[in-house]
Amino acid sequence: MTLYLRASTPLTLKARFLFPCSFSFSFCTYDAVEDNKKRSVVLFGAAVAEPEFLVRVLNTVRHRPRAALRFFRWAEAQTSFKRSELAYAVILEILARNGLMRSAYWVMEKAVSVKMDGVADVLANGVSSSEVSVKLLDLLLWIYAKRSMREKCLLVLYKMVSKGLLPDVKNCNRVLRLLRDRDSGNVVREVYNVMVGCGIRPTTVTYNTVLDSFCKRGEVQQALQLLPQMRRMGCCPNDVTYNVLVNGLSHKGELEQARELIQEMLGLGLEVSAYTYDPLIRGYCEKGLLDEASRLGEEMLSRGALPTAATYNTIMYGLCKWGRVSDARLLLAVMVDKNLVPDLVSYNTLIYGYCGLGNLGEAFLLFVELRYRGLVPSVVTYNTLIDGLCRFGDLDVARRLKDEMIEHGPSPDVFTFTILVRGVCKMGNLPMAKELFDEMLRRGLRPDRYAYITRIVGELKLGDPSKAFGMQEEMLAKGFPPDLITYNVFIDGLHKLGNLKVASELVKKMLYNGLVPDHVTYTSIIHAHLVAGHLRKARVVFYEMLSKGIFPSVVTYTGRLELAILHFFEMHEKGVYPNVITYNALINGLCKVRKMDQAYKFFAEMQAKGISPNNLKMHMVSLIIKMGRLQLFTCFHTIYPETRISQCGLKIFVSCRDLHPESDTQPGATAHANTSCHCLPLSATIRLTTLGGIISVWNVSWLRKQVGYCMNEVSAGCFCTLSMTGVEKICKLRFN
Repeated sequence: MTLYLRASTPLTLKARFLFPCSFSFSFCTYDAVEDNKKRSVVLFGAAVAEPEFLVRVLNTVRHRPRAALRFFRWAEAQTSFKRSELAYAVILEILARNGLMRSAYWVMEKAVSVKMDGVADVLANGVSSSEVSVKLLDLLLWIYAKRSMREKCLLVLYKMVSKGLLPDVKNCNRVLRLLRDRDSGNVVREVYNVMVGCGIRPTTVTYNTVLDSFCKRGEVQQALQLLPQMRRMGCCPNDVTYNVLVNGLSHKGELEQARELIQEMLGLGLEVSAYTYDPLIRGYCEKGLLDEASRLGEEMLSRGALPTAATYNTIMYGLCKWGRVSDARLLLAVMVDKNLVPDLVSYNTLIYGYCGLGNLGEAFLLFVELRYRGLVPSVVTYNTLIDGLCRFGDLDVARRLKDEMIEHGPSPDVFTFTILVRGVCKMGNLPMAKELFDEMLRRGLRPDRYAYITRIVGELKLGDPSKAFGMQEEMLAKGFPPDLITYNVFIDGLHKLGNLKVASELVKKMLYNGLVPDHVTYTSIIHAHLVAGHLRKARVVFYEMLSKGIFPSVVTYTGRLELAILHFFEMHEKGVYPNVITYNALINGLCKVRKMDQAYKFFAEMQAKGISPNNLKMHMVSLIIKMGRLQLFTCFHTIYPETRISQCGLKIFVSCRDLHPESDTQPGATAHANTSCHCLPLSATIRLTTLGGIISVWNVSWLRKQVGYCMNEVSAGCFCTLSMTGVEKICKLRFN
């Protein structure tokens, strides 16, 4: 005689676990065992196919939760298994009641994966005690938050609150973080109010998350108003709280208020770090207050806060943005001295700086160096170089870089092709722009709004406006309805083509679609009327713009300048002729906003009328050279040969295209003065560095013959136009 249980199949074993009374140890015949097997098959088949029977089976063995779980897993794995929310809720309740929350987590994950969303309703409607329901709904909320299922999180959260089942504050914090990361600021506020309203006590983490959400939306003052409430609720602000607020204020440009918070933070004995100071340093750099940013870095060190690579990268970016690329370059060595390894962001920042100055030779040297140091160039690295090349007209090298990306990686993105399209449009090569746009499509890249607008600008400038409108229809079909930028591009392009009627209809259409014109829209209309000679219309539009609180790009100052130009033309209409003071004021204003071509036109007009410019001469030449407009300087120098460049004491930044936009020129490096001397001795040797890295050494006496004015009057570091093998190149002068 033997025990049939030990010799039974797995099917019989499961029956033993589920029905202990019917299948207890006994002596039996072979026929009895076979009958039991057949009965087990029938019972299991019913449990798999009929959810109600499965629930009955699970309830039968609820006092043996592990056996219930094994059976549920087996049933769930069968192909004929019919799922139901109730069955999932019952097994979850069995596991939670017996403290098997790990197993409950697995079952809940499975329920979410197979979209058994109704489990939340079953649990909330009282399938078990409220304590168990809260545990399981909290578990579901956690899983939804972990999977970033925003709407599901909110649904469960509000369902729990409506049933009086308060979720754990940790899960509420998880939901708040998810909403913050999804930029759902209004919903964050709503969830926070629900928490407080239903009696869930917020923690410091809760407030830090809500504050961060407000700051990311630019609502910094509202975040600051929440600080006293945080203290009233018994939550002490910590270093994260202050770091969040300092970051928010710095991004809003409220730098002094951010510094006050740091002082308050120190007064409370909280620890400051690079996370505290970095946003403030970035804020000062954005405003060009580089010395203040440097002093803040020193203060940071004195407080025991060690700078990170991100700190140095922030300062480097600020220096590069304001043209001090050489100073930024020195920070690489400083980083190494501080045992910090320059990363790809460090090199990308410097490459951006050198490309912005036109010193593409140094940019490519950095490109080689970062590879030598084991760093892999990113698509941002390549895009920065391609953008620099396109800005200075070297499209062949730019396209070769794009081909290198395709061959060796990283793959070019939409922005890569958009940069190239913009570059070739700027050079007037519309067919190549179309070819590049089509290549982007062939590579499976989906053009974004900016890519379409770049093509539209090219069509309006170089091609057929009807094709531009066709591109706009394609944008609409691809899910990019026209926004303010799109309308501004069309309005400006049509105005420049002299088609004021169609442009006016577009303005009406823009208003009909609920878009409000900005300073770009109004400026385009005003300039179009001025060019067409419609001075009264231009004045009406200008005053309409001011009445709506909209000012041109340089805000109040530019608004007054536009008004001044309107009054200037109005004077002519009324027969009142401007004098030297009128011209001085107008030219000075145009120079301040760097509209040098317009300024020089008024200057030439003044000369033609025999009006002497008195002290305007030096101001004009200073700004002309600052802008790198050496063609204008040549004209000015012809009129006033006694004016010496050396008196200006300037560093000159200029591009080849700016000097000779009609010529086929090659870009060169940007000038930067390495010495303050005003005269070059005959024996001085000057090194000319071209983009290709070819270095030639020339003698000053030879150069004097090539330059149209005396080399002794050329400040150190300024550009000269040289005749080299028939091609004009702008070269960087460095002194040995």
